[in-house]
Amino acid sequence: MSLLPVGIIGSGKYVPDRVLTNKELEQMVETNDEWIVARTGIRERRLASAEQASSDLAYEAAIRAMDMAGITAEQLDLIVVATITPDMSFPSTACILQDRLGAKKAAAFDLSAACSGFIYGLANASNFIAMGIYKYALVIGAECLSKITDYTDRNTCILFGDGAGAVVLGQVPEGRGFKSFELGADGSGGELLNIKGGGSRCPSSPQSIEGKQHFIYMAGSEVFKFAVRIMGSAAEEALRKAGMDKSEIDLLVPHQANIRIIQSALNRLNLNEEKAMINLDKYGNMSAASIPVALAEAVENGRVKEGDCIVLVGFGGGLTWGASVLVW
Repeated sequence: MSLLPVGIIGSGKYVPDRVLTNKELEQMVETNDEWIVARTGIRERRLASAEQASSDLAYEAAIRAMDMAGITAEQLDLIVVATITPDMSFPSTACILQDRLGAKKAAAFDLSAACSGFIYGLANASNFIAMGIYKYALVIGAECLSKITDYTDRNTCILFGDGAGAVVLGQVPEGRGFKSFELGADGSGGELLNIKGGGSRCPSSPQSIEGKQHFIYMAGSEVFKFAVRIMGSAAEEALRKAGMDKSEIDLLVPHQANIRIIQSALNRLNLNEEKAMINLDKYGNMSAASIPVALAEAVENGRVKEGDCIVLVGFGGGLTWGASVLVW
């Protein structure tokens, strides 16, 4: 059975209106703008309102992606939402979104792979189309990280922001679309980046709330070392699987966690900064939303042209990592 060529036929993004600057953070915790910019590259981030949940952000991004693709919600066969901040434990955010969009025939599920989630979602959804099972799939990375961030913890509160990015997948001309995926995990590093409270291991209780176990915990230096190692190697492995060389990369779209991590990946791939889509100065780390928002912004800004070789790469809690090579 020959597989159909699958690619991205529409993209869209949404970020909330509320901007939280480094200067504002200086009033909340012991930190300063100069230190944050030097260590992370982040200058500001977006925060969802009290009324907004991840499905609300996802909806706005999805509408934009479907508009670009020229399809209606009724044509969608599958909705995959990558998120670590679902509206609720269940039903899935994807099901909530399916109902709001009116995508009545679409299967829907959430996927949890932290900041790697969007690439995991692409790998899953593209296979359904490649095998001829479905025609159109909507893949979204959506996060409301402000809802799980401790704004008294200066190590983590400077990093995270809210947003959503969406793509529509469909059949593309021969020679275009996804050429490879590289997915990986190392569960032994699960203690380095997590939220302990709220699951079956540590159910919600007055004690879990008092212990701040419902907020993001991160062993920053250990995660940094892991990220520096894995970003470049995952991208290289995806290129190897695609039968392509790093010299062929037209645009790198990395997870927007830290400018020093991105620069390390660029060095390993022998790329200059002009070949990378970098927007973490405006949005910070949006977990599963980082890569699709950056990709949608690159498309909006005319940085993606037909025939370009695009490399998507990210890492996240789990620990997990993912990379993909596609020809636009």
